[in-house]
Amino acid sequence: MDQTSTYPVVCFGEILWDILPGGMAAGGAPMNVTYHLRKNGINSALITKIGHDEDGKKLVQLMERNDISTDYFQMDFELSTGRVYAIIGANHDMTYDIRKPVAWDNINWEDDFATLLSRADYFVFGSLACRSENSRDTLFRLLEAARYKVLDINLRPPHFSRQITENLLAAAGLLKLNLSELELITGWFSNYRNTTDRIRILQDRFRIPCIVVTKGSGGSVMSVNGELYEHPGFSIEVVDTIGSGDAFLAGLILKLSQGANPAAALDFSSALGALVAGYAGPCPEYDVMEISQVMKAGISH
Repeated sequence: MDQTSTYPVVCFGEILWDILPGGMAAGGAPMNVTYHLRKNGINSALITKIGHDEDGKKLVQLMERNDISTDYFQMDFELSTGRVYAIIGANHDMTYDIRKPVAWDNINWEDDFATLLSRADYFVFGSLACRSENSRDTLFRLLEAARYKVLDINLRPPHFSRQITENLLAAAGLLKLNLSELELITGWFSNYRNTTDRIRILQDRFRIPCIVVTKGSGGSVMSVNGELYEHPGFSIEVVDTIGSGDAFLAGLILKLSQGANPAAALDFSSALGALVAGYAGPCPEYDVMEISQVMKAGISH
């Protein structure tokens, strides 16, 4: 990783408040990834937009308390700060009511983004911000400037389309998705049932060098240029799974940036994802030493 860069990782997209049964929690996948990278010692720039309201003010205050830069936060004087109403179902499965339109639907291009991206090693983006034309146009300009593109797909009906999703897949150097998203996407153009076959057809069709699939309690699998690495996951008392996938991705970026081999990177990221699932909310307070404790316990499925 380029240590001369102020922001070796740049994340783009939604920042919002998750309205949970137990109260409000700051969220949005790009923000969650930024938070967990910062906890583990990596500065990440977050390009997003908040409303000129109390929700937006509280998010800025929270970022400042956690030493997360707000240099690339835009403010919207018409649209409100994003909110998502989360409902926890059976087996800790989540359903979401994602309000629209909100401030992060209106992220504008700024010329200094090109310089920011030229100095960053990783650009992390998702599909959710593409639901609106303005943020989508900004994202595709960012993709032209980015060096290594990490797609954290986030297919939330009805906030995606096949065409735009395929355009994003074609841009990705690293793709992270869950099992249901893998099945949905590959169902568009194949009738494969086997997870490995699904990964391979996706990798071949869109020429994605690295694909990582999270399988909840079933662990994860990563394909690096066709070579498979599997991890069974770590057993943990789950409080909620909100943000655990984002923590997983942050751990993966951290380890890959340090030159770790794929198996070691998968082990660390699985531990961080499991650790966060053992807390309430997507961005809990934790000591980074707890990650190694999960790994040392070695209690896997």
